[in-house]
Amino acid sequence: LASMDGMDILDVLSGWSGWIQRLSVTFILMWCASRFLLGVSLMYLMRTISREIILRIAIWRGVTMTPLPEGQILSAPIKGERPPLHGIGPVPPETTKGCGQTIPPTKKVAPLFSTFDVVEHHNYSKRTSDSEQDEESKEWKTRLYDARHAAEVHRQVRHHVQRTVRPGMRFIDICENLEATTHKLIGFNAKNPTKATWGFPTGVSVNNCAAHWTPNPGDDRVLQVNDVVKIDFGTAVNGHIMDSAFSMSFTHHHDGLMKAVEEATAAGVREAGVDVRCADIGGTVREVMESFEVEYNGKTFPVKSIVNLSGHLIKPYHIHGGKNVPIHNTGSSDKMLEGEMYAIETFGSTGYGYVMNQGECSHFMRASVSEWQLSALPKDSKKLLSFIDSRFETLPFCGRWLHGGGFPRWQEQIKALCNMGVVRMYPPLCDIQGCYTAQYEHTILLKPSGKEVLTRGPDY
Repeated sequence: LASMDGMDILDVLSGWSGWIQRLSVTFILMWCASRFLLGVSLMYLMRTISREIILRIAIWRGVTMTPLPEGQILSAPIKGERPPLHGIGPVPPETTKGCGQTIPPTKKVAPLFSTFDVVEHHNYSKRTSDSEQDEESKEWKTRLYDARHAAEVHRQVRHHVQRTVRPGMRFIDICENLEATTHKLIGFNAKNPTKATWGFPTGVSVNNCAAHWTPNPGDDRVLQVNDVVKIDFGTAVNGHIMDSAFSMSFTHHHDGLMKAVEEATAAGVREAGVDVRCADIGGTVREVMESFEVEYNGKTFPVKSIVNLSGHLIKPYHIHGGKNVPIHNTGSSDKMLEGEMYAIETFGSTGYGYVMNQGECSHFMRASVSEWQLSALPKDSKKLLSFIDSRFETLPFCGRWLHGGGFPRWQEQIKALCNMGVVRMYPPLCDIQGCYTAQYEHTILLKPSGKEVLTRGPDY
């Protein structure tokens, strides 16, 4: 054989083979870890890791994307005619009045309906198993009534918010108006606080923040004309939680982004059904969403499906039931089953398509813990925990609700609970500063007879 600088090619190949073997073993170990420990494909894992690394480097370097010009900074609600609302279909007051509701809504929803009709139903197209449950049973009829009741409350509340929100309003006022209306319409009873109530804190995540932000007490941030806001809130009747969200803005600049995400959510809803693999839904969602490009300040951006956010299974009194419905094809083998309820939600971004915890935490949820953890808590924190257990049980909650419940020092007390693992924190989830994110979400129920889109409305 020929030689290179006195070295046999065989010697060179022999040296390379050691590196090739090491890389092969590393690849196999990573594949096994992703598949058997994490339950996802190696490609999805590498995509997630690479996006996180890129975002962390960008944050470390102080990189920001160029947002829209701020224009006039508002500090109070604008007067006169409101700018057109983008991101949702118009809902005239007659839609709500038709059922006997007032404008603004003040009546309990349940007495206005003798029964709650099906808003949207689809037969299964990919089902391979036989039906095992009786939809005519008392259990199913009760479940359907409660779920449709909560969904009708959600529709009427969000229609009210869509008609009344305007630039210059404080986010805290938007949230408190929405939550007060929810309690009026759902028939909240303080003696049985989890029977009919909020499903989780009202999210009003803005611009590059994709999820999990609601204002804490004293936060006076204001909705600006160029903001894109994700309004994400829940209603719950006898533990059946309706989780639905929409994006909105008072400028046309975000129309392309919002359309991409709304169509991706619609695709996810279409694909969902009994025996369908959750990962396949994620693949469809990503394909639809990432087919869009949008323009800001004369520059074109691809819409990216946020790789580490997902929809989820909903169980009674538990907003996250254990299974995820990803918005990428993760390679997971999880399948949807008859009788399950899911939140099909998708998130799109003009940034890196990855979110990280950023900012002050406002969302919390009780965790299951041992007795020794509880015994080690300070007296003040035990008092707060007692309030959380009696008022929210396993439902998520926020700082405003603790403050309103008589705990002005809630931040110190909740910190002790979080440090002991008694309460979990869910901080705001944000992409790179200066980018924009959008979200749309519906709750579906996989009945024996077909798929019901419970939260569908004329708005989205």
